[in-house]
Amino acid sequence: MADKITLSVIKADVGGFVGHSSVHADLLKKAEEKLNEAKNEGLLKDYFVGHVGDDINLIMTHFLGVDNPKIHELAWNTFLECSEAAKRLKLYGAGQDLLSDAFSGNVRGLGPAAAELEFEERTSEPVVIFMADKTEPGAWNLPLFKIFADPFNTAGLVIDPKMHDGFRFEVHDLVENKKVVLATPEEMYDLLVFIGAPGRFVVRSIFSKTTGETAAVSTTQRLNMIAGRYIGKDDPVCIVRCQSGLPALGEVLEPFATPHLVSGWMRGSHCGPLMPVSMKDATPTRFDGPPRVVALGFQVSNGTLVGPQDLFADVAFDKARELANELASYMRRLGPFEPHRLHLDEMEYTTMPSVMKELTGRFEPL
Repeated sequence: MADKITLSVIKADVGGFVGHSSVHADLLKKAEEKLNEAKNEGLLKDYFVGHVGDDINLIMTHFLGVDNPKIHELAWNTFLECSEAAKRLKLYGAGQDLLSDAFSGNVRGLGPAAAELEFEERTSEPVVIFMADKTEPGAWNLPLFKIFADPFNTAGLVIDPKMHDGFRFEVHDLVENKKVVLATPEEMYDLLVFIGAPGRFVVRSIFSKTTGETAAVSTTQRLNMIAGRYIGKDDPVCIVRCQSGLPALGEVLEPFATPHLVSGWMRGSHCGPLMPVSMKDATPTRFDGPPRVVALGFQVSNGTLVGPQDLFADVAFDKARELANELASYMRRLGPFEPHRLHLDEMEYTTMPSVMKELTGRFEPL
């Protein structure tokens, strides 16, 4: 049996250029240097440094499995050095996702977020890595449901015998710190009860019923819950494997042709459309947005990342971007009113509580 390959995507915001809109070239260069050094030393098989908004995404392949301390330490040290460069340049929010001074073997709980998959390569192994900015992990709930459970999106669920039995969804409750696995299509309605509330319930991973293989995995970190205060939005990533008993590339991308509303945007406190863009256009500036998503496609070949193809650069997504801009304009007209501003229970970890605290004594009994 061939060695299993591990695909690790670890991301962090260590400083924005300018404001929260992009990543400075010096930080990307530093990340490239660190990962190239690790590749030359044999720790990594291959790597690619991606970015979306003010987030750096380290895309790495290796043979050490998920949650490997050496890989996570590499990512941590890379972000630390990028953070030092950000501080020298006085970039905004330098080091904001690094919540501790000490690495403890895993980046989870320390600020950076990780999505990792270990698998045996198929004859052809296409993967899509989604990277989002100005939103939260629950932003993937609707697209993942459509990709793996909606026959109106994914024809393979109807006509491909390898997919016809459906998939299993592992859902995490981010408030109660619990998880549940629900199968589709038979438990579809139960699944929707939970993932329709993306601020609390998040799709962590998806498994093929036919082969048992992991088909997708996402980050589930809620940064503000970890820190107990507002320090920025979570900016999630998601890995999706394609073809050969899994959804085709076009089925994986299709949900993003209709922008859906997600939480985040300005100050992590507003609702807006998730706009699919190329990596070069992932520079959210209008009201620090609207939220962006980039899709990078790779063929994994003996652990090597062949690519990327910048999938949302396709003109076929021009209408989606146009619609996202229209939705953004409509939502902006609502100003500080819900549903553009998030509901109060979602504002708990923003700067809103400190404003309300000042007015506590002004309230009188009716």
